[in-house]
Amino acid sequence: MPAKIKKGSLVRTVREKLENSLEAQASDSRHFPPYIFESKGEIIELNDEYALVKFYTPTPNIWLRLDQLELVD
Repeated sequence: MPAKIKKGSLVRTVREKLENSLEAQASDSRHFPPYIFESKGEIIELNDEYALVKFYTPTPNIWLRLDQLELVD
């Protein structure tokens, strides 16, 4: 059984799921910053479908769908 994403979990964004999403169609997907795919982020808030992710870069936090995230060690 896969581990469940919860507050405080370290995650990485799954490029294929974000680039092919409705959210990507609503914005310019060519400009997704590389750090969201290449670095770890921490879940700081959750709701039913989305997680607020804090990346350890001097940038704002970002809401991503839970299915667009994967747990990392």
